[in-house]
Amino acid sequence: MPRSRKTPTPSPAAGIPADLLQAAVEQADIAISITDPHATIQYVNPAFTRHTGFELEDAVGEPQSILASHTTPRPVYAALWEQIASRQPWRGRLVNRRKDGSQYIADLTISPLLDDNGNIVHFLGLHRDITEMHRLECAVRNQKALIESVVDTAPMVLALLNMEDRVLLDNHAYKALTADLGMTEAASVLLEAVRHEIGSGFGPFKPGAMAFTDQQVRLDHPQWRNPRWYNCSGTWLTATPDSADAFFDPKPLPCLLLVATDVSRQVMEQEKARVAALHALMADEEREQSLRESMTAAVYQMEGPLNVLESVVNLMGRRGCDPTQAALSEALKAGQSALEALRSAAPAPTSAALSRVNLNEAVRDVLDLSAQKFLAAGVSVSWAPQLVLPSLQGSPARLRSLLKALIDNAIEAMNSKGWQLRELSIASHADAECIEITVADSGPGLAPELCLKAFEPFWSTKKAHGKHLGTGLSSAQQVAVDHGGGIELSSGPQGGCVAKLVLPIKRGGGY
Repeated sequence: MPRSRKTPTPSPAAGIPADLLQAAVEQADIAISITDPHATIQYVNPAFTRHTGFELEDAVGEPQSILASHTTPRPVYAALWEQIASRQPWRGRLVNRRKDGSQYIADLTISPLLDDNGNIVHFLGLHRDITEMHRLECAVRNQKALIESVVDTAPMVLALLNMEDRVLLDNHAYKALTADLGMTEAASVLLEAVRHEIGSGFGPFKPGAMAFTDQQVRLDHPQWRNPRWYNCSGTWLTATPDSADAFFDPKPLPCLLLVATDVSRQVMEQEKARVAALHALMADEEREQSLRESMTAAVYQMEGPLNVLESVVNLMGRRGCDPTQAALSEALKAGQSALEALRSAAPAPTSAALSRVNLNEAVRDVLDLSAQKFLAAGVSVSWAPQLVLPSLQGSPARLRSLLKALIDNAIEAMNSKGWQLRELSIASHADAECIEITVADSGPGLAPELCLKAFEPFWSTKKAHGKHLGTGLSSAQQVAVDHGGGIELSSGPQGGCVAKLVLPIKRGGGY
């Protein structure tokens, strides 16, 4: 029986007329050449002539190397031949030479053509002139590198963000700040601080317009020795989307360019002068407060005996005429007159000017002013501020006095003879509605039943030893109430006492 033959698989070009295939090759706008296995040219199409200047009769019978330029390194040709000799197509870029000697960059694909036995019988070359495209690519790369160099060497923090506050582009100064923040995204921190300062949204989106300008923000970090200040500005920009579905409809993407300049050195110089003036001011305020408390204590101590005397005079008057009643009445009047004179002589509290107050700054002011007191008492201080704390409307002077009263009270609690552990921990925290400052000491603590009594004037767990006990916590609580908040005392988890100050960020009327 005759052996059956396997039906050959039709090629993709089967059924296409040969003249159609030839026309497609002749009219293609890509240079096509066909060589024998030794790279001798056997055919070139018209596009090859347009690209290289070599006519069909100039090229046929010549080696493909008539296009070679000495600019292309030999290892490139070696890799090319190694690839196609292994029956694999090669694609790459070569510097070719035209017939007139001019050079151009060719994007080239060479594919081996095999016979039925798998032997290479021809090479098919397809190439196009990409000289202009390469020039444009180099121009874009050079411009990009130049811009990146300028951006990276700029001393200010730069970041380009989309509308979700995601960083699209940044510079070295931005990366350094992010590292200093413990890898917390610096843009999120700075924008949060700016939003706290301006109290509303950014300016309307308009390419080239400013979203906000020269907003100074303060950052406090537990690991930083000093706070930092940045002047921040934001500019609206647009970017072109690179997705395929936006190719024919490239709707501009809104972006925000954040520029933040570190002005800490300048502000610190101003802070030194401010703290020096504040030290003198608070010393005067302390003297006035001490005098006020002394006179208030004297009034408080005189009121008791005078009230008793008044009761005796009234009782004697009800019982009838008594020769000593008149004398006692005169003594009572004299005492009441002296009491009123003493009460009126006490210095009135200074009127409080209202402004925006950053409690991180207020705490640091008090810590700076109390440094000598900490050293004298052997107290170590741990200060853990929230990185960005919103400001609140209030009296800076009264709030500093409040914080100083809490800190002084904590130092006094630990400053007992023989008490070894003297640690003061202060922290700030804020949510959307309130700011919380906690002052925790490692002293002997306070019994729960005394937590409310501690706010009474002239009350203390320590004896006065001939001195009045003052109204520190009572006055501090009044300042907190005037600002819409309050102070709570409790025992710490490891002992000691914890004073928690809670103040609302916003409140209607008053402060």
